[in-house]
Amino acid sequence: MDFSNIWCWLIPALTGIICGILGYLIGRGSKTTIDNTAELNEWKNKNAKLKADLDACNGKLAVASTAAVAATAAAIIPETEKEIPFDAAAAKAVFGKTVKKDDLKIVEGIGPKIESMFKESGITTWKKLSETPVAKCQEILDGGGPRYKVHDPASWPMQAKMCYENKWKALLKWQDEHDHGKL
Repeated sequence: MDFSNIWCWLIPALTGIICGILGYLIGRGSKTTIDNTAELNEWKNKNAKLKADLDACNGKLAVASTAAVAATAAAIIPETEKEIPFDAAAAKAVFGKTVKKDDLKIVEGIGPKIESMFKESGITTWKKLSETPVAKCQEILDGGGPRYKVHDPASWPMQAKMCYENKWKALLKWQDEHDHGKL
């Protein structure tokens, strides 16, 4: 039997047992526990105050944001959302014929077929046509087939805006200066 082999296992085991007992005795001997409840309560109060401040700031921000949106809307609405009344008498005086409200055919380059295509696409008024991008107008024309390739809708939204805003003299002058509504 080799004693050197037994001591290789016995010495570390005894050292571990002795260290464990000493650690237990030292740890058990210190009865001082740290009471952090006062500090914890202080941090909870600070946290509650910060949350209340944050809620107050968010409330002020919401009120300010609503006020800013309302002010912006009030500034924009008179021009963009307010319905401009159609002046049939002024249109008749300029064109020498009766003009019906939202008649897209008054726009140079739009005839009955194109008007029906636009109305089928949901563009039924001068205002809607004036807000329609030229690319969308071209897309509607392309949907009608190759016979509509000769038409150029680049000026149609602008002309429709003149109609919507009752700028009949400006519209007639523009149409007289431009051949078939081309820019």
